[in-house]
Amino acid sequence: MPYRGRKGVPTFNVLAACDIDMCFTFVSAGWEGSAHDTRVFLHAIGTPEFKFPKPPEGKYYLVDKGYPDRSGYLVPYPKLRYHTSQFEHMPPQNKRETFNRWHSSLRSCIERSFGVLKQRWKILTRMPQFSVETQIQIIVATFALHNYIRINSADDPHFRVLEEYPDFIPSLELPDVNTSSQGSVATESCTQMKVVRDTIADSLWVARRRN
Repeated sequence: MPYRGRKGVPTFNVLAACDIDMCFTFVSAGWEGSAHDTRVFLHAIGTPEFKFPKPPEGKYYLVDKGYPDRSGYLVPYPKLRYHTSQFEHMPPQNKRETFNRWHSSLRSCIERSFGVLKQRWKILTRMPQFSVETQIQIIVATFALHNYIRINSADDPHFRVLEEYPDFIPSLELPDVNTSSQGSVATESCTQMKVVRDTIADSLWVARRRN
């Protein structure tokens, strides 16, 4: 039962990070689908043997709203428009919406990476009834093969489409990958990252108004 996510089917909560070139730089697989994103995240960055590639001083990861507001991890402004498609008919109306639009545009590389992964490896949506350990190994293997193909196959058709259409995000239903689900985890707010976010938002808004 713990592996049943919000859609009622057995699933894993997989945490992944990628670079701007759509290569995965970290993967944590094995958490049950009902596990809260924040719990998975804090375990990954707080477990030394995982060797999570933490951002260096002055740098940060772009993360979605399901993750905690921590130093080095930049979340969007909550309860505002975010996805690029939401701005097609009405441009950002203030500095916070401007920030969210750019945040979404840059963070789309993780969505594109997952899209290619899911389209290529259909076993992720139709996993045989192997043991949990074997299923985890298969999941991690698909990420490793994704990187190998990205690095070594310049003409791969899945990636070529993304190169030709920068705004295209492949879509294939995959239950509850990296979604917030049951339970809640208390986290401390990070004033430092709120200041960073506000500073960037101010700069983007000023630049936009000048143009």
